[in-house]
Amino acid sequence: MEHQVFVPVPADDLRAVLRDPVRVARCVPGLQQDAGGGAPGPLAGRLRLRVGSSTVTYRGTVELAERDPEHFTAECEGSEVRGDGTARLSAGLRLIPHEGGTRLEFTGRGTVDGRAAAFDPEALTTAVRRLLDRFCADLAEEAGPGAPGEEAETGGPGTAAASVFDTEVPPPGSFPDDGFPDLPDLPDFAGLPELGELPQAAGPGDAPAPADPTAPPNPPAEAAHARRTMIGRSAEEVDHAPPRGRYAPVPAPSAGNGGPAMRWIAPAAALALASAVVVGRALRRRR
Repeated sequence: MEHQVFVPVPADDLRAVLRDPVRVARCVPGLQQDAGGGAPGPLAGRLRLRVGSSTVTYRGTVELAERDPEHFTAECEGSEVRGDGTARLSAGLRLIPHEGGTRLEFTGRGTVDGRAAAFDPEALTTAVRRLLDRFCADLAEEAGPGAPGEEAETGGPGTAAASVFDTEVPPPGSFPDDGFPDLPDLPDFAGLPELGELPQAAGPGDAPAPADPTAPPNPPAEAAHARRTMIGRSAEEVDHAPPRGRYAPVPAPSAGNGGPAMRWIAPAAALALASAVVVGRALRRRR
């Protein structure tokens, strides 16, 4: 496989990054370096590679060597974290100064087995090219101006980063007194009004205190009863429950119910009918 990438960074700055394994590890996308990775030697850790819609994680090492100022070689080998597959890659990198930056030329050859062997070769090649593009972008950012390089970590060339535990703490009482202004005098509280006495609670023999006219009136007994009956009932029961008290609906008068006059009309009619029957029988007997 061959691949070329142009970055707008001088070759000398890229070369300085490639000679530092710690800075190279920050440029590899998807690399999770093991603890103690700052020690000299091959980079060890986990590398997550995305091929199409699948992801494969390898655990292995990467050893970067400098053949000459313009050529670097990388030997990579790893095994699948979840599986028995392995991968080996031998790559070469050439730095070619170009107008406005540097052209990076990659050449490599590798072998894979396991899950990666079942992928489409074109998809696998595309994934590796995408990985190299992201590596070059991170490499240019690492080597660019203002990058968190070696000087930023150490605080400058030839100086070690100062620690808060190494800072000398002055003894107590050695701070100057001139740096703090005098506080102004506190105002006099003599002119403030006196606070009134707090009201005392009425005793058993005292008269009750007068009611506050501004206080809201007590709710009617019907409202208190309705509120007590609603406690412990569901919302559906409350919504469908008929109102009570003064808000209860008044039943409509039925057609069969008469007024007070209808109460004595029926007995009077029955009495008149019975009297007519008795009178009729008496007249028949006389005849």
